[in-house]
Amino acid sequence: MIAESGSVAATRGRYAIHCLTVVGTIEGHTLSPDNQKTTKYEHVIPQLVDIEEDPDIEGLLVILNTVGGDVEAGLALAELIAGLTKPSATLVLGGGHSIGIPLAVSAGRSFIVPTATMTVHPVRHSGMVLGVPQTMRYFEQMQERIVGFVAKHSGITSQRFTQLMHNTGELVMDMGTVLNGEQAVQEGLIDALGGLGDALGYLYEEIEKRR
Repeated sequence: MIAESGSVAATRGRYAIHCLTVVGTIEGHTLSPDNQKTTKYEHVIPQLVDIEEDPDIEGLLVILNTVGGDVEAGLALAELIAGLTKPSATLVLGGGHSIGIPLAVSAGRSFIVPTATMTVHPVRHSGMVLGVPQTMRYFEQMQERIVGFVAKHSGITSQRFTQLMHNTGELVMDMGTVLNGEQAVQEGLIDALGGLGDALGYLYEEIEKRR
């Protein structure tokens, strides 16, 4: 399972926790280059359905180290995680950039290690773009969906998240903001600083509450 899907199921800890990793580029409808590490959303979707349906799995831990990727695919996975009825937690290691941010805040509780970073920036697009008002409105609507999701599932407001997105004084040749672990918690984007033990401890507590 580790080689094929980057996940570990039915762990031998106190309770059965499914560990799902989201690494590299989140791949959507278009294939990424062969030399890139990717997380394929068509592989993750059935795993999340199985986690919800399998009575032997009692919780979900999502470990993130992603540079972002396909917006629609990332948001779809985030909505699925947010819709789980079982205890869930996310842990950001390395980076949770771009569309990785909705994934990071989608679980019941989010954690980030102090050395990790989260890069907040507006929606980007590669390839041909038609310079018409309808295209601009499409980008606006997509960004509104992302901002709304993040604000709903974290402690940051839509106004503050948008402000961080449009910051022009930090990224070279781009706009946005890079937050380290402590700053992400201070902004309310992530719930707490912590590591693997903290995330598992939260899941164990939630499972015990439900028992």
